[in-house]
Parts: sequence; structure tokens; C-alpha cells
Amino acid sequence: MTVSYTLEVANAKFGGFSKLLFRWRGSIYKLLYKEFLVFCLLYSFFSVFYRFFLTEKQQLLFENVALYCDQFTNFIPMSFVLGFYVTLAFNRWWGQYTSFPLPDNLMMVVSGNVHGLDERGRLLRRTLMRYANLSSVLILRSISTRVRRRFPTLEQVVDAGFMTPLEHRQLDGLYSDFNKYWMPLTWFTNLASRARQEGRIRDDVALRLLMDELNNYRGKCSLLFHYDWISIPLVYTQVVTLAVYSFFGFCLISRQFLNPEKGYKGHQLDLYVPVFTLLQFFFYAGWLKVGELIINPFGEDDDDFETNQLIDRNIQVSMLAVDDMHQNLPPTEKDKFWVERYFSPTMTVIHLFMRLIVHSFISLFVNSLIHLGSFESGQAVSMPFVYKDECGDVDRKMKDVSLVRDRQLKVSHLQTERGEGQFKVAVELIQANDNEQSSC
Repeated sequence: MTVSYTLEVANAKFGGFSKLLFRWRGSIYKLLYKEFLVFCLLYSFFSVFYRFFLTEKQQLLFENVALYCDQFTNFIPMSFVLGFYVTLAFNRWWGQYTSFPLPDNLMMVVSGNVHGLDERGRLLRRTLMRYANLSSVLILRSISTRVRRRFPTLEQVVDAGFMTPLEHRQLDGLYSDFNKYWMPLTWFTNLASRARQEGRIRDDVALRLLMDELNNYRGKCSLLFHYDWISIPLVYTQVVTLAVYSFFGFCLISRQFLNPEKGYKGHQLDLYVPVFTLLQFFFYAGWLKVGELIINPFGEDDDDFETNQLIDRNIQVSMLAVDDMHQNLPPTEKDKFWVERYFSPTMTVIHLFMRLIVHSFISLFVNSLIHLGSFESGQAVSMPFVYKDECGDVDRKMKDVSLVRDRQLKVSHLQTERGEGQFKVAVELIQANDNEQSSC
């Protein structure tokens, strides 16, 4: 199940993210603890081996190798490689989420344009939406392990009600080497054309609108198929993985605490536990784990997409929209604010108090220069007025220009309650001094 913590971070406060560090499900600890334990055990093995099982000459060789590895391991551009890879994986992850085929737009168009309160009209609308949902089920069966476990064969799809036995035989009867998720959408177009011929769809404009929404829906199904088909290039994934594991493989030797009595640079202390190396492993290896987690969100990890719940939601709301809610309108009545020119919906006392406090400091939905200091109404300002006479001589005169404009600004209802404020805005024309001389 997708791990959601939106409510916990609704308000920015002291230690707001700190409590999230103690969660286990969906956490980096759950993803990384096995690799972390392996790294700690290997580091301890090399440390014990260096301290207790090597001769003095062998220790000297080990120390030289450790110093050499420590000198060159930093040449591996870990931050650059991991940052670019995880960014690429995240963009792909979000693109797959936004490509999930939701039937909301399509069901609105079907409900509004496929008419008929009789059994035939109801059958047409329900069948159209069932075909659309069947298409998404077929594509998700081929990319999501959760959906595949739920519907291992098409018989389970028939049992779930997405497809009839006759449709199943017709689907199997059409030979194709490729995924046939597009077949129900073809049935959709043919059935919509038949509904137009029967007069259930009033005109070609409505039919075109229906086809456009269907094509948008089909495009998302196709995009999911291609996301599953075309992965991030394998060579890049291999480069990132090799970079991380080779870096920390060399760190097992290079980050060992050497004998401080030998005076090696940077080895004045023997702390036994490499705290900062462990933190570095936690950050870099955790970064790689994030990429592994989001590169394919259709698996069974804690943060993968809830495809089965989305399937259930889509078929339920589709049938409600085109069947139970079709032409089932509440009575049209005058709203509560019918006779009021300015109104504000009711709110609790606490909400009203907080809103008054906010409005005492700032005014919402007005421009930023509204409260800028302005000149009094009626003030005259002057500016140079330049013209040429008949021979082309430039003359210069001063002309007083009175530019005063009184404007009443209507702001929100709360401002009206405190007294309808009138704001006067004056425009200042700066007096220009032009000393240039020109002749005919």
C-alpha cells in the first residue's frame, strides 16, 4: 500500500519531519538494512583481520594499499552519477503516474451525450464504460504484478465482470502476436457509431467529443505499455550500480583505522567504528535504493502504485456516473445567497476569528502596490513639452499637466464590513530636464 504522510506535514513546525524518521513501512531502513548489515560485517572482518591476523610486514602492505585506495576513491563522481540517475528515474515514475488511464472525463461525456432512460440506453452507456475499463485491466495485467496476481488468466477477468464469455471467445479468436488491450476500445468505437445511428447520440459533434476523449484514454493505455517496454538504458543502470558498489568495496579497506603510532596523515585516532563512512554508505546506497524503488512503480513494494484499488474505483464510479446518476438530478432551487450582492459562506467562530486576524495585517486578492503612499487628490505636476516650429528650431516650454484620478477599489467582503474604503491613486509625471540643443 502506498505510504502517505501528508497529514503529518500539513503544517510547518519545529521537528515536523523528525517524527517521520521513526516509521518503518516504506522507510529507507526497510530497504537498506540488509546491505547496511553486510557492509558492517565486511568492515569488521577486515578490521579484525588487519589487527590480529597479519604480521608486521603484512600490516605495512595493508596500510599502503589502504592509503592508496583512500587517495583515489574520491575520484568516482558519486553525487553526479546518482543525482542524474535518480532524477531520470523520478521523472519516469511521475510520468507513469500521470499516464494512468482514469475514466472520469470519458464517463462524463458518455453520461451527457448517450441519451435514453430505457433499458437500451442504459445498456449502451454501461457497456461503453465497461469496455473502457476492460482495456485498462488488460494493459495493467501485462505491467503490474499485483494485477497479474489478481487476474492470472482471462477467466478471472470474466468472473470479475469486466468481460462476458462471448467477448472472451472473440478476444481469443483474434490472432495477434501483440498485446490486445486495444480490442475493447475498438468495440467502444463501433458501439458508439451504432448509438449515433440509433439516435442515442444526437449529432456528429457529440460523437466527435466522445471519440476525442476515448483517444485520450487510449493514449494513456498505450503510454503505460511503452513505459513498460522501454526501460532506462541498461548500461546506465549498470554504471550507477557498479559505481556505488565498487566505491564502498574499496572503502572497506581505505576507510580502516590504521595504527596511529605510525603517524599516517589523517590516522591520528583509532575509533574502531567509522561513523562518517557508515553515514556516507547510508546516504549513497540509500540514494541508489530510491532509484531502484521508483524505476518500476507497478511492483509490490510499499510505495508502489495501488493498481488494484484504482481498478475497483474506476469501474465503480464509471457505472455510477453513467447509470445511477444519469439524468438523476436534484431539484433546481434558489441558492442561499440569491438576494445578497456581497456574501460570505458561514464559518466557525474560530475560523472567523483567525480570518479577521489575517485580514488585519494583509489584504487578500488585491495587487501589491495598493497600499503604496500616494499624492493627495488635485495636486498638479509639470513636465516639459517639446515641439518644433516651422523652421525646425526646437523650442521648449513647460506645460502644467494635472493628472489626478480618484478610484474606488472594491475589495473583499470583510473590507466592506469594516467600512467601504476608498483609495485615491495619483500618477506622478517626473519633470524631465532636457538640455540637448539641435538646429535645422
